[in-house]
Amino acid sequence: MTYKSYASEPFMSPITAQDATDSPASAGHQPTSPAVPIDISGSRNLNPAGMTLWQLWREDYHTHGRKLFDQGFWSVAVHRFGNWRMGIKWKLVRMPFTLLYNVSFKLVEILTGITLPYTCRLGRRVHVWHHSGIIISAYAIGDDVHLRQSTTMGVVRRDENADIPIIEDRVDIGCGVCILGGVRVGHDSVIGANAVVLEDVPPHSIAVGIPARVIPKKKAASDD
Repeated sequence: MTYKSYASEPFMSPITAQDATDSPASAGHQPTSPAVPIDISGSRNLNPAGMTLWQLWREDYHTHGRKLFDQGFWSVAVHRFGNWRMGIKWKLVRMPFTLLYNVSFKLVEILTGITLPYTCRLGRRVHVWHHSGIIISAYAIGDDVHLRQSTTMGVVRRDENADIPIIEDRVDIGCGVCILGGVRVGHDSVIGANAVVLEDVPPHSIAVGIPARVIPKKKAASDD
């Protein structure tokens, strides 16, 4: 099946123009989806702009059904904290917060089975349903994305560490999904349970199967 290329279409959230100068692509690396380069150095705060840590925590708490002990909420909350501390300029002042983050991150991994490093830029209102077996190694995940148990995002080969996925806004990812390599999942798409995504998924699509095949959905009337 062939489909329209959308590599030139803008992805405004949660990626900024500044990232274009900080990515592997700017150093000569050519990922599968070069239109949206991202900083994965972990050297700065990648939380959504214009919101305090407390505001983000409150929004994530409501996103997870106001359940204080929801495993998904705690994985996202620790992720937000990990990025917030990078906004502290002085390393000596930041050091105790880094220690607290590292301990909290490991506890979340052990107690919930969710690996969500702060180097993945996370949009707003991301909902992690259930828990266990979730490993997220991605450049960015957009706003209003839904993740479920046993989801894996990462590299295809050990020697291609810069080729990791980008997930755009409002993507619904089923349980047991693998999204591998430098692929880009377009906004408003659905990834069916147990699918293995190895190629770009256009916006407004459904991807199912192993390897995943793309089934276009009806676009909104306002889309071109």
